Amino acid sequence: MALLIETGLSDWISDAEIADTIRKMLPGADVRTPDTIGDTSEISMVAVVGLSNDHPKRLPNLQLVQKLGAGVETIVSNPHLPEHVRIARLKPDAPAQGIAEWFVAYILHRQRNMAFHEAAQRNSEWLPKAPVFTPDTVVGVLGLGHIGARSAKMLRAIGFQVMGWSRSPKEIEGVTCLHGEDALPVLLGQCDHVCAILPSTPQTIGLFDAQMLAVMKPGSQLLNAGRGDLIDEDALIKALDQGTPGHAVLDVTSKEPLPTDSPLWTHPCVTITPHVSGWHLGEALADVADNFQRLSAGTPLLHEVDRARGY
Repeated sequence: MALLIETGLSDWISDAEIADTIRKMLPGADVRTPDTIGDTSEISMVAVVGLSNDHPKRLPNLQLVQKLGAGVETIVSNPHLPEHVRIARLKPDAPAQGIAEWFVAYILHRQRNMAFHEAAQRNSEWLPKAPVFTPDTVVGVLGLGHIGARSAKMLRAIGFQVMGWSRSPKEIEGVTCLHGEDALPVLLGQCDHVCAILPSTPQTIGLFDAQMLAVMKPGSQLLNAGRGDLIDEDALIKALDQGTPGHAVLDVTSKEPLPTDSPLWTHPCVTITPHVSGWHLGEALADVADNFQRLSAGTPLLHEVDRARGY
């Protein structure tokens, strides 16, 4: 049995670096990269960022696809992946911390009028402007799983009023938790900032359409670090032109990389970051190594995905 590391990315951690890290955790394990792939029939597990249509064809004895991240919607929906192939995802602390920090950074950027003061400095202008008072600010977190709960707790610790939303009931100390479809518009109408960290499922694709955007608090800020297909981008641009919401910060978009002709790049009420909020894997590669051992031993996997549910 062999483990293939094939991220398909050139601007992130290299395949060789990931493979070297796992080899140190599993001395003697057969860990390969595209440069050392050898006999593909020996590969039982592949660790990827995204699964190509070619992977199942090239790896005839594939048993497990390990996502080097949390979102697995494109893997689950891959029509070429045989039903018997299992899928696992990561629930590491490092990217959860990073995504929570990303939310905090862009919320504070708006709260503290940083863009205003940066513009004033360029014009050599001394223009005091009162920041927004944190205890008076309501922040909503959509999706209260591993990452969303971490984000909600961090925001609450800073002093924001925090509301959370999920499809099923959740409890987080100090956070007002709502659940169910009817509760989402209630939350959106109260929040000054809305942090979305939802998975991509049939229920969430296009959830933020014109109707949903219209119930947001006027002037509020929408931050998305979950999945780009959550938001109808054409509807978002029209909504921003009307001031509801007042600003959007997008770390994910419906197409990535975002096409150069997308109006999101130049809209004055949009901030784009290139899918960098949860950059570091941290200790998560230990879970990849552990799953390779578990697969070999026939024991339960860590963070296995229910392919029917999509996560």
